[in-house]
Amino acid sequence: MNPFTLEGRTILITGASSGIGRAAALLCSQMGARMILTGRNESELQKTFDALSGNHHMKISVDLRLRGGGLKIMDFCPEIDGLVNNAGIVETLPADFVTREKLEGVFDVNMCAPILLFEGLIERGKISDGASVVFTSSVDGNGNYTPGNSVYSASKAAVSEYVRAAALRFAGRNIRVNAVCPGMTETNLLRDNKVLTPEILAEDAKNYPMKRYAKPEEIAAGIVYLLSSASSYVTGTELVIDGGITLNH
Repeated sequence: MNPFTLEGRTILITGASSGIGRAAALLCSQMGARMILTGRNESELQKTFDALSGNHHMKISVDLRLRGGGLKIMDFCPEIDGLVNNAGIVETLPADFVTREKLEGVFDVNMCAPILLFEGLIERGKISDGASVVFTSSVDGNGNYTPGNSVYSASKAAVSEYVRAAALRFAGRNIRVNAVCPGMTETNLLRDNKVLTPEILAEDAKNYPMKRYAKPEEIAAGIVYLLSSASSYVTGTELVIDGGITLNH
């Protein structure tokens, strides 16, 4: 038996239109899962959907930055065996330039939306007993602060703390709750950053012991592990996938 198989499981992934979410969706489908994909970019979400292996998948175009976005997912989502709360945004600015508007914008997407989606699905009986829930956090949320990422780091630290509380709360139903904590990963969030130029990023990558950033597929492999029976006794933990960068701190 392959303990990493997701055969017969239904898994919901938010932020599946690109980056880690897309890579996780493709790998989960290759491991046999039926996928429920959500994302705000409809055309990019369709590209992910078209590349899935297997059949009977669903997609829900939704913007979690908008109030009520999570409700749309809850309404259309069937009962699931796995949830990957991956959608998120980055706001790069120095700590002394933080405003209420910036705080609310980042925390709404990175913390409030995933937590409320999870709890809403629980309340509606759409997360089965024995399910696995994975939040995408970050090494920036567990002490590996990157200059300019104060608001982002704070939002991910909040997610990591919630993961521990939820793991305890739902352990009685054998619902496991964990987080992946990637280091810098080659995604659109990184490429579209208006502050961090390619030159700055190339220089920063040299600080990693492995001398490069992660590929989305490498984070996706960790997500599949946490969704699968291979991690059946793992809950309330943060799986750090960072090429060794936290060893420098």
